[in-house]
Amino acid sequence: MAVAPQLEAPGPAVRQPARVAAPLIELAGVEKTYRMGRLDYQALRGIDLTIGTGELVAIVGPSGSGKTTILNLVAGIDRPTSGSVVVDGLRIDELSEEELAVWRGAHVGVVFQFFQLLPTLSALENAVLPLDFARRWSKPERFERARRNLDLVGLADKADRLPAELSGGEQQRVAIARALAADPRLVIGDEPTGNLDSVTAGEMFELFRRLNDEGKTVVYVTHDRELAARAHRTISIRDGVVVAA
Repeated sequence: MAVAPQLEAPGPAVRQPARVAAPLIELAGVEKTYRMGRLDYQALRGIDLTIGTGELVAIVGPSGSGKTTILNLVAGIDRPTSGSVVVDGLRIDELSEEELAVWRGAHVGVVFQFFQLLPTLSALENAVLPLDFARRWSKPERFERARRNLDLVGLADKADRLPAELSGGEQQRVAIARALAADPRLVIGDEPTGNLDSVTAGEMFELFRRLNDEGKTVVYVTHDRELAARAHRTISIRDGVVVAA
């Protein structure tokens, strides 16, 4: 009589490694020192930081901690004193000023606290401005893209209004439409809700969340703890170093 083969007891389940998004932003050993008269001010002190593709990240910390400096380095607005800044596989701190300007116009959308809209241009003209500077697409195509972006932020019906004819929240929406001009993979906000009331700030955050849901990586600086807590991840900066990531 044949003997049935003995079956081995199943071992413990093997945990599959968590899927981690490929890094879009990588800062390694980044230091930044500013010359202020006769004194040097060290804004960043050896930052190592990685942000994955598709993340929604808040950067928090006290005033003067280095938050905005990090954003400026990632956007190619500033350069590190030492260390490397890599965005989407490209070492941007090694690019020339002209190369940086072209790269930034194509790949990064920046939203500032104070809107920085040109007062004599309409909402539509402000939204199309980056495309005019970049000389990308024909003029009709530029305006069509700008109209789509104004529609995305809920301002299609106010395209012809001047900034002075818009509320603060509406001006910030125009600024976001302008940041989306070239359909960038990375959207950066430097205190983008700092000049807005709490209700309007919540609406702005929902717009950022929607952009993130559509695949854009969103990184923003905020002093608002509630808005920071709604990000996928919060990075805390203090005295030029990362204290929590």
